[in-house]
Amino acid sequence: MHPIYRSDGEVVAVVHRGYLYNIDGEWIGQLRGAEVFGASGEYMGYLSQDRRLLRKRNPTKRPHVPPPTPWPSSLKSIPERFPLATLFKQLPFSVIDVFEEFPERFRYISELRPDLD
Repeated sequence: MHPIYRSDGEVVAVVHRGYLYNIDGEWIGQLRGAEVFGASGEYMGYLSQDRRLLRKRNPTKRPHVPPPTPWPSSLKSIPERFPLATLFKQLPFSVIDVFEEFPERFRYISELRPDLD
């Protein structure tokens, strides 16, 4: 289990067995190599060497292929403490920290789907 940091040094997610989970243990994405795709299949960015989720300000369009739901779809045991983040390099203008710029993209899956009537 590896922590994912925001540029201010706060742990915002963890990677466990190729899947991305928020701090509450809910599944929010999947890794394919260093690239991260959201739970509904949209491209979110890439994991940098310093464990931040980054992407270009204007990314190229990629097909939406929903990843398979992991089993279990939530983690029960996420550590309460993680190592402090190292000092991060300043990002160039063309690159953004996804968790800082677009935190709403990692809402719960149930909040993103329309209600059944």
